[in-house]
Amino acid sequence: MSFWFTVFRQVGRNLRQTWGSQLMTLLTVTLSVLIFAFFYLVYTNMLKWGDRLGDDLSLIVYLEEEPGPELQQQYIKKITTFDEVEKITFISRADAYQRFGKQLGQNQDVLDDLPGDFLPPSIEVIPLKSLRNLNQVKFFSAYLAKLPGVLKVQYGHEWIEKFYYFTKLLSIVMLLSGTLLIMTTIFMVAYTIRLTILNRQAELELLKLVGATNNYIRVPFLLEGLLQGILGSTLGIASLYLLFQWIKLHFSGPGFLNMFQFSFFPPVISITIIGVSILLCTLGSFSTMQKFLRI
Repeated sequence: MSFWFTVFRQVGRNLRQTWGSQLMTLLTVTLSVLIFAFFYLVYTNMLKWGDRLGDDLSLIVYLEEEPGPELQQQYIKKITTFDEVEKITFISRADAYQRFGKQLGQNQDVLDDLPGDFLPPSIEVIPLKSLRNLNQVKFFSAYLAKLPGVLKVQYGHEWIEKFYYFTKLLSIVMLLSGTLLIMTTIFMVAYTIRLTILNRQAELELLKLVGATNNYIRVPFLLEGLLQGILGSTLGIASLYLLFQWIKLHFSGPGFLNMFQFSFFPPVISITIIGVSILLCTLGSFSTMQKFLRI
């Protein structure tokens, strides 16, 4: 009991003597965790939104003429030859006209002067989820476009490609921010512990001469790194949560941001980020102690 009391007293003394560098390290760790967690939060939410979009993904194959029952069976056979699909729906000119009218809603009266067969017939193909990789969808679309009697294939490829490359960019930014978190956390904690060791080197050597154990000398420095990790990562996650709630409060309701239905991390992710940050800070403290603490 007296050992830990003395150790904690040494930690408090170290913090008081180097409070400026300790505060700078704490702010750096907090900011690094905040930046990484922010991009990771956006990335995970975009992936979830992409999955929801994938549930509604369908390829519309526009045809020159309405296929009869026999030709429909041929189309089904050729489509499923490429791969299995979740659903195939043949849409006649009349069905396309009714669908278009429903999409127009209150403005469907603009169709009154148009013939009911001015829209081309089509086939709505819903691929399996296993086929919803961007490149696979491209190959599938190209294959459908080559079928006889097909005018064109539409699935919103430009928008999907932009979304795909945006999520790819987010993953790169997330990796860079994760690297920044690792480098800054280890460096700043190591630098702060190094200053403390250099300021107390003579005192530490004296403690060793009078019989202080290695654990008695080393543990306070490890606890400093551990404390920086706990406080910095917790403040970073807490700051992100407050920012998330502020954005949710001020931008909730109908609008662009509300379409995405952002959600915060589950507790296990937050705990994992905090745990990794603590580990990095402790590692930075340990590596500096091994290099500069001569006892």
